[in-house]
Amino acid sequence: MRHDLVHGGSLDKMRAAFPNASGPWIDLSTGINPWSYPVPDVSPDTLNALPTRDAYQQCRAAMASVIGAPADTLVLAPGSELLIRMLPQIISPKRVAVLTPTYGDHAQVWRTAGCSVIETTSPLSLSSDVDAVAICNPNNPDGRLFQPDELEAARAKLAERGGWLIVDEAYTDLAPELSLARHAGAPGLIVLRSFGKFYGLAGLRLGAIIASEDILRPISNLLGVWPVSGLALDIGKRAYQDTSWQVSTRARLDDARRRLDEILVGTGIKEIHGTNLFRFVECEDAHLIWRRLAERGIYVRRFSWSNQHLRFGLIANEAAETRLLEALSLSV
Repeated sequence: MRHDLVHGGSLDKMRAAFPNASGPWIDLSTGINPWSYPVPDVSPDTLNALPTRDAYQQCRAAMASVIGAPADTLVLAPGSELLIRMLPQIISPKRVAVLTPTYGDHAQVWRTAGCSVIETTSPLSLSSDVDAVAICNPNNPDGRLFQPDELEAARAKLAERGGWLIVDEAYTDLAPELSLARHAGAPGLIVLRSFGKFYGLAGLRLGAIIASEDILRPISNLLGVWPVSGLALDIGKRAYQDTSWQVSTRARLDDARRRLDEILVGTGIKEIHGTNLFRFVECEDAHLIWRRLAERGIYVRRFSWSNQHLRFGLIANEAAETRLLEALSLSV
């Protein structure tokens, strides 16, 4: 298996690897909303001038209001992925429990930092034995959910020993009730937020870390004076303030997820999990199915650690739904 084709979001590499694939390509390899927030007209100043502190504070306040955290517990950043990589420069755990399977960067950054990394399906149960626990909630790729009460209990155990609970909430806009943002600033709590998934504007690069001042201060110093572009701050502020769009989008994504499930079940796939932005399925010979779909110009997510699982993003239109149904009928 070519390692550079395992991860999603590499459509250019897929085109090169499968030059005879049917077109146009249908990219279902990421868990990004295919109906992105409509980008409004923006002032030329967002591109011509350096971002102002006022623009930063307005975007931060809008985000804080939506997620239910005090604005001064947030630091904005150009996406949450960078923040994941910065954390080993801020805290120094020796033993880190990481949920598995999950977003691969969490285990990678701590292992690279020289930590002992324990990848487990029950990371919260190790709260009394490790220095940090890292999870995604909802989890990527399988959609597993952790309830706020169980997370808060784990945080308290970790904090008693000077440890940390790291919660990646990249997909929590789908289920705001799961967020720990209301506990913002609590000892031992680090929450990461991503704008791009739910709002469908991943290329804008906007995210945030929610934590206590002793974490936020060094993060801010590392990010510098202008951590987020003026364009991202302007569009982010408008999107976070647009609560009617958020409500209608959750309903739209739920409907699209139901249609995708009907296609998957109709072609013989029985085990389906995930979120309203992606579906995690179990099937036989997943890598062969992945290749057959790719040959038909359909790009889904496969995994180096399993030949029984694939992940499907949402389908943007009826024509793409028809192509996926036909391709899966010939592949599964």
